[in-house]
Amino acid sequence: MKDEKTTIAIFDTFKTRRNKFTGEAKRQRGIIAHLATEQSPDLRTRTSIAHAIAKQHGILWQNIYSGIFRDLDEVLIPAGVVKEGGRLPLRRGPKALQLEGVPFYELTDAGMLDASSIEELGDKRLEILRTYISSLSSSDSDSKAMREGILFLIQVAPSFVSKILNDYIYSYSMGMIDSIAPLDAKKLRSVISEHIGVEKELVEAVIAMKDSQRETVSDFFKTLT
Repeated sequence: MKDEKTTIAIFDTFKTRRNKFTGEAKRQRGIIAHLATEQSPDLRTRTSIAHAIAKQHGILWQNIYSGIFRDLDEVLIPAGVVKEGGRLPLRRGPKALQLEGVPFYELTDAGMLDASSIEELGDKRLEILRTYISSLSSSDSDSKAMREGILFLIQVAPSFVSKILNDYIYSYSMGMIDSIAPLDAKKLRSVISEHIGVEKELVEAVIAMKDSQRETVSDFFKTLT
């Protein structure tokens, strides 16, 4: 179990409004989304991140800077989602700060997986997931089946892939598993095996059907959707 202090909040909602993310959740989702898409180190400092998120929400960056600072230093970095990518030199300001430089940030492998669950990224999140899954080892049969299965399903059933990854990452955010990266079949199975029983039943039934029966099921879904 992870320490409560380092539990990410990207799925946190208000108790009385389950469809509305908390301010902390919005900030952390914004940080992860920004780092997943921004390439320039100059635009990945705390101040630049605050500017970008504030612009999206139509607020002053000064109003969320302290929250961004806290999310990075007290949550996302300790949780292994974000890491310091380097330091940018300063030409002005205190001598010590000029020598030390200003940190900029980047996502870890765990952070890239988190980014794949951020709806705000649109289709980009599946590209991120595809890149991450492609980099995984397939040294045993389970790893190979998981890797090839997810890569194929991203193409033909992206919503299903998003569902199982969201369940997996949500379990991590709730402290049910200690880490999400590297992703492996055993860890994924421990989280989602009970969540995909309906889909598993349907797939197995379709495989065993005759062509006419598959057509009946297909017509059924077309009618309802």
